[in-house]
Amino acid sequence: MSVKQQAEMLVTDYLLTDSFLPYTSIFAGIVMSKMAYDVTRSISFHYFKGFTSLTKIQQIEWNNRGMSTIHAIYITIMSIYLVFFSDLYTKYDQHQQALLFTLRSSPLSTFTLGVSVGYFIIDLSMIYWSYPSLGGMQFVLHHLLSLFAIAYSVFSSEGQFYTYMVLISEATTPGVNLRWFLDTIGLKTSNAYIINGAVMFFAWLIARILLFGYLFYHVSQHYAQIVEMHIIGYILVFGVPSVLATMNIIWFGKILKGLKKQLCNQKANRRGESIV
Repeated sequence: MSVKQQAEMLVTDYLLTDSFLPYTSIFAGIVMSKMAYDVTRSISFHYFKGFTSLTKIQQIEWNNRGMSTIHAIYITIMSIYLVFFSDLYTKYDQHQQALLFTLRSSPLSTFTLGVSVGYFIIDLSMIYWSYPSLGGMQFVLHHLLSLFAIAYSVFSSEGQFYTYMVLISEATTPGVNLRWFLDTIGLKTSNAYIINGAVMFFAWLIARILLFGYLFYHVSQHYAQIVEMHIIGYILVFGVPSVLATMNIIWFGKILKGLKKQLCNQKANRRGESIV
């Protein structure tokens, strides 16, 4: 048997089996996150002249935000597909006719969540070692809740549908990171910064306010299936979205306040220019 055949057998018969898939996916997430961090650092060092002038902690945060942006794009696309376009949680095949949608999973859905667990492990570790430079207690609480809830869905296969609904909120992360990048390189007064603020407002409104409202409505309509979950899953379905929704509303208020301030400043500047 050739080395290639042995490697294929190792992957199909062990690493991608149901029992090993959670661990394989988490390891893949850790490796992919490290690669994303290194790629961001390499591209920034060679193609962005101002990168070397940043402080050490700014460079770390720059690379960290590049990594989080890549993860956010990946998990948002997969979450939207699995929630709205896949038939995993809506249609029942011959072997799963009696299986509640709250208990349904697939190798793809489990692997995708495992990759996200790997990312949150890396990001939470970086926040811990650089605390509080990469984020305060709000970020720590957000990551701990997310990590525990996603990991539970990976290993138990429970509540993956609602986990993915919450993860769609990662769609706002690229805008948040771009805002930090523009601020760091001195473009806080640019049109790009203002446009980014407006886009963030609408993205946050849709992905972190309205979508969470729909999530709670969906939970109320399918409560009979949710009570069939394990007590831990039951608590997570109600507890994690509630805490995150509260944090989202607080952050949304800050975004709205900042956007109003930017628009007022821009209007004042235009008036000053017209007078001159």
